[in-house]
Formats: sequence, C-alpha cells, structure tokens
Amino acid sequence: MGKSEQMIKRILHFFLFFTMVSLPTIPLANVVDISLVVSRSTHTLFVKRGSQVLKRYRVALGSGGRQAKMREGDDRTPTGKYKITQIRDSDRFHLFMQLNYPNIQDAKRALVKKAITKAEYNAVLDAHIFGVQPPQNLVLGGAIGIHGIGLESQEKIKIHRNIDWTEGCIALRNAEVEELSQYVTVGTEIHIVD
Repeated sequence: MGKSEQMIKRILHFFLFFTMVSLPTIPLANVVDISLVVSRSTHTLFVKRGSQVLKRYRVALGSGGRQAKMREGDDRTPTGKYKITQIRDSDRFHLFMQLNYPNIQDAKRALVKKAITKAEYNAVLDAHIFGVQPPQNLVLGGAIGIHGIGLESQEKIKIHRNIDWTEGCIALRNAEVEELSQYVTVGTEIHIVD
C-alpha cells in the first residue's frame, strides 16, 4: 500500500470516527456517569459517579514495582486512562474485566523510544478510533485488567492483603470484584494514577 493510499485510509478512519462520535447515545440507567479511579500509591480503587465516591476497595497491583508498565513481562501496572472492553468469567481469577491497554499515549511513548513500529502504533490508534481491543501481542504487553484472586484460601487472602502480586493487573477479593461488576459495563472509564 502506497503512502497516498495510507493517507486516504487514515482520513477515512478519522471521518468515520467523528461521524460515529456525533451520533446520540443512550446511557444505561445503572451506570450513568460511573467511572473508576485507581490510586497506585494508596492501593485504592474508587467507584465514582461524577465527583461522588460511591465505593472504595483495597487492591493489589503488579509485582514489578512502582514504575508504570513499559513492556510485556515487566509485571507493572500501567498508568493512564483506559476503558473496560470486556467482562467475563475466569477460571484463574474468578472474574476478569479487560482494559483497552495499551492506550494511544502508551503506544506513542513506545514509538518515540523505537520499541514499536509506525505500523504497530497505527494499529493501536485505529483500535481506539474504532472502539475495539488494541493489539495484545506488542512488546508493550496486553491482557491488563481488573480481576479477583481465584480460588480463595487463607494464604492467598493474606498475600493479597500484604503484597502486590499480579502481573500488572488490578486485583480485588472475589466478592469485591463481583460487587464492582454491578457498577460497571463495557465502556466504563478507568483512570490509573500514581
């Protein structure tokens, strides 16, 4: 595909995106204005409606340390704004709410550092424009979400309470992630901050 064809494709993508954004939407009654905020420094997930905090949960994060996620296998929790793209049962984690990681800013940082190609950056950009899951097989990693701890035992609960143990995800107790699932839907925004 030549440069002019790529440019036409990009222009059509943006045109379609802005056309779709301008269409009216009907919010779901039970999740109107719901957003999530995760404070990595306090290990707290807040459920908010507008500026009001409805619930707060203690969470475990990635075992890779305080820096934001940069690559697959670093076991770090990313920072930035994301959306829930899928909510599903999980044999390993009880319930899994996948995020649209990597976001455009994650991909831009990786492109500047030459960790991904321009084509990979464009694939992430296109995914966000069209509201689909970004590529999960990039050097940035994937499968980041909010989940439970799986089969609960006293030892697992103790570990969960005292250390960050995930591979970059945000973990709650099983009953908590079930409760959280009542507040959110696909498209719910989550802002992960330091």
